[in-house]
Amino acid sequence: MKKILAMVVAVFVVYCGFLVVESGLFQTACPDAKPCILLQQTTVEQNSGETVQFAAESAPVKVTDPVGFTADNASLQSVTLGSIDPNSGFMFQLTLSSKGAAIDKATFSGFDNRDYKNRQPLAILSPVAGTVLSMANKEFVFVQQQLQLPLDKLSWKTGDVEKAADGSQRVCFEAVIKDAAGKPAIILTKIYRVAVGSYLLDCSVTVENLTDTEQKVRFNLTGPLGIGKEDPRGDDRKIVGGFITSDGGVVSSRKDIGTSFLSKKVGLKDATDKYLHAQSKEDRERAEEFLRITYKQGGTNFLWAATANKYFAAILVPVPAPASPDASRGGGPDGGRDFCDWVKDKTGWYYNPDGDNRGDSGDETIGVNLEIAPTTLTPKGQADSAKTYNFQLYLGPKDKSLFDKNELYRKLGFFQTIDFMSCCCPAAIIQPLAFGILAIMKWMHGFIANYGVVIIILVFLMRLAMHPITKKSQVSMSKMSTLAPKVEQIKKKYANNKAELNKQTMALYKEQGASPIMGMLPMFVQMPIWIALYSAIYASIDLRGAPFLPFWITDLSAPDALVRFATVTVPIMGWKIDSLNLLPILMGLAFYLQQKMMPKNAAAVTNPQVAQQQKMMMIMMPLLFPLMLYTAPSGLNLYIMASTFAGVIEQDIIRRHIAEQERTELSGLVSATSKTGGKVKKKKPKPFYKM
Repeated sequence: MKKILAMVVAVFVVYCGFLVVESGLFQTACPDAKPCILLQQTTVEQNSGETVQFAAESAPVKVTDPVGFTADNASLQSVTLGSIDPNSGFMFQLTLSSKGAAIDKATFSGFDNRDYKNRQPLAILSPVAGTVLSMANKEFVFVQQQLQLPLDKLSWKTGDVEKAADGSQRVCFEAVIKDAAGKPAIILTKIYRVAVGSYLLDCSVTVENLTDTEQKVRFNLTGPLGIGKEDPRGDDRKIVGGFITSDGGVVSSRKDIGTSFLSKKVGLKDATDKYLHAQSKEDRERAEEFLRITYKQGGTNFLWAATANKYFAAILVPVPAPASPDASRGGGPDGGRDFCDWVKDKTGWYYNPDGDNRGDSGDETIGVNLEIAPTTLTPKGQADSAKTYNFQLYLGPKDKSLFDKNELYRKLGFFQTIDFMSCCCPAAIIQPLAFGILAIMKWMHGFIANYGVVIIILVFLMRLAMHPITKKSQVSMSKMSTLAPKVEQIKKKYANNKAELNKQTMALYKEQGASPIMGMLPMFVQMPIWIALYSAIYASIDLRGAPFLPFWITDLSAPDALVRFATVTVPIMGWKIDSLNLLPILMGLAFYLQQKMMPKNAAAVTNPQVAQQQKMMMIMMPLLFPLMLYTAPSGLNLYIMASTFAGVIEQDIIRRHIAEQERTELSGLVSATSKTGGKVKKKKPKPFYKM
């Protein structure tokens, strides 16, 4: 029993510790963090028509050929595609910048920032320090000449917004690179297109050779970056990579913004810092390996890279070119390959513009960088003098039902961006359970238009389904408590014979229908289900902004905030509180009642030390959880409180059953069972010990 109790306490401590970390209590940054904005220090004036001379001195490649390149720097312009008007049909609005032909900002039309003081449409992508932009063309490299040109410093020529008959919009950017004689050498054309009713945008980059000689070139591209935090308690942003296996399945890998508490995986923050401050080439390569988006097992090919937070994801998908008739691999829906072979490298990065040591001032973010493999362009006018790179960028919620309905999203495995807290249970068990619970919640919401009510009903249904297991556990624990004095007698009698002690103890348990394992086993059976339910409620995009009551709990994804006040920082702990949250207090009351009604541990009956531990648990539980979850989403607290109160009612019913059973046994009768044909019969006396 001591070993079993120790195991249960250990599991409980680990679980509580996980919740503490998840709550953001220990969410701190590396104290020696530095700014992580990877920009070449090349100044470009934004005067219209000015010629820009690209300097190669800041490039990591060695310049051996004195050939120089210039480009006409156009005026800095901003273009808008889509709309933030919910009635427009567009899912988002893109603000595009001619600087690097990049996305300056992407803003949703159907989601807001949940700021009760100033509600605004939610920006999913934002510039880093106003200079690093999403989808910007960065270094353009002439491989033969070993020259690197920072195209993100160049303001590209901007075309007019074109509107199609289907409502879609597109815009074209153009950059012309000239040789030392001032003749056009390379022209880059970049096109963005957004469609009505779609979370996808299309982006293509065409590189065309305008010279009479062969050119070998490559370029780098920033992916999506600048995604914000969705959980104020902790930073759950991460980089996710999607990969296709040899049998066509989709797997994923993750890189958290910080070092994982439950593993030794290095976070993006620490890895980026090590990369920027590497003392040698070996240190730099070792740090870059941590930043690289890869899958742990071989035999996979890259599909997509994403930046994601709790509720949203920006997923960049390189689109395969149609396969040639003699291609060795095919099978894509459009006759193309299942993956791209022109993405040479992909890395995740951490950005900290102001360089604060703690990394908690709010400007920190993450992003993706792609390195495109070198390609050889034939002289102008020939078949392969130009090459087009196509991308699709998903900007939207992490919604399993949405991913399942769309064939492309389902084929690419976008659901891999959804995270569940598996805790001490394998993710292979938690994930299907959590997805199933999410589906049930969405189905129930179809006829119960309030997710708060859905959570309460779901909790009670779960309790009802688990009642037979819970009842068996509680009855077994009650019997163990009753048998504690007899167990102590056996221990005294066979103190010097451990084998006989165990034999007689187990015989007693078997005779009386009690089992130490049965008292604990139901708890372990139920744990995956409750963790899955917890995770489903925590990660559900449907709860974001969903109200429960019009005057209280107006957003199930935020604290219930019964009364708001000026932000107060709790001394020592550093917690910032700006509201009176009633749900955690009610939760503490529910925990107290539950602990009060729990059957006493068998060992506590005869062991004062165990009894004292049980008293401490009774005090700590009602205090610990409300403190840890004080700023947790109200939907999560509503679930825990409803589950705890349901447990109190359930325990009262079970206690009444146990009391009735004990009264029946004391009167010399045993309860009717299927073996007795449903009739109550007199209890047969049994020897206390088998001699």
